Amino acid sequence: MNNKLPFDGITVIALEQAVAAPFCTSRLAEAGARVIKVERAGGDFARNYDVAAGGESSYFVWVNQGKESLELDLKDKGDQALLKRIVAKSDVFIQNLAPGATQRLGFGSDELRAQFPQLITCDISGYGDTGSYQKMKAYDFLLQCETGLVSISGAPEAPGRVGVSVCDIGAGLNALAGIQQALFARERSGVGSGVKVSLFDTLADWMNVPAIHEKYGAGAPEPAGMQHPSIAPYGGFISQDGDTVAISIQNEREWVTLCAEVLGDSTIAVDPRFDSNNRRVENRDELDAIVQDNFASLTTSQLCEKLFQASIAFGRVNSVEGLLKHPQLREREVILQDGSSLEIIASAVQSTLLEGDKGKDSVRAIPKAGEHSELIRKEFS
Repeated sequence: MNNKLPFDGITVIALEQAVAAPFCTSRLAEAGARVIKVERAGGDFARNYDVAAGGESSYFVWVNQGKESLELDLKDKGDQALLKRIVAKSDVFIQNLAPGATQRLGFGSDELRAQFPQLITCDISGYGDTGSYQKMKAYDFLLQCETGLVSISGAPEAPGRVGVSVCDIGAGLNALAGIQQALFARERSGVGSGVKVSLFDTLADWMNVPAIHEKYGAGAPEPAGMQHPSIAPYGGFISQDGDTVAISIQNEREWVTLCAEVLGDSTIAVDPRFDSNNRRVENRDELDAIVQDNFASLTTSQLCEKLFQASIAFGRVNSVEGLLKHPQLREREVILQDGSSLEIIASAVQSTLLEGDKGKDSVRAIPKAGEHSELIRKEFS
């Protein structure tokens, strides 16, 4: 049996900070790549975001398992020479430093690929390397604002930020996809290539549906809370117990079933106000009132059972505490810098390629800042 992980033998050198690039390289490490994380003296500033993870930063613990930490002063000529020697023996170079920083240090991606044709480079930026915004500082929340995501999120009269770092995570996933494509292409050609990902492009791509509505339809949707701008009934309703249960009706068959088997009145389905999705959207307030009255007469348990038996898509609006008690949740152990351990939510990809103890062990440890500096300096001296 082949017990090698997919990226065994691949070396990644990462000038990374915060979330986007570390998220990408954490997935490469999970799949067996050696990831050398270059940190400034004192470490990546994300190490100090919070102390929620047993005294360590929740962000850092989440996306830095299984990496080696090398502290470098990138303005020091000796450290620059060391980094160049490491890059020469690496497969992937990834960076998400401030705009223009790597070029000023002599580590621009185009320059590196010219020197090392086998190298794959990946640059993650806020707005890309062209245009008037290229030097703007770009943080997740600010990109949610600039791309219009905030304008369609939240509740009516109260647009809101999406509650997790969707921009950073999405950019990290895009970078991962680009690097994997480049590695596959190199297997055929023997030559590396350059990958560029911007946070702005990431969220702009995800905004295609509201953008199409704005450009070609009746206009982009307004913030609708838990409702869907063009489907009804779709949203959260309160049970007798005070819990919110969300439903999503996708077609007329489901609508007829909901009326007959859950609401207990099949005539609602043929009411002229509600006999098509467009009419239900037009008369959403009246429709939601009918659904709410019915749901309020049932306990959460009774309501969920009815919905399940009728094959109506539903979900309880959980708290984070509820998520941590969810029967479907998978977790994994990580080892902190002091040797203690805690459990975090497991990554989403399950693959037969990652099964077994080797796959689990390869991503467990969180490195101390500069923990591997001495060994790496000796290796690449």
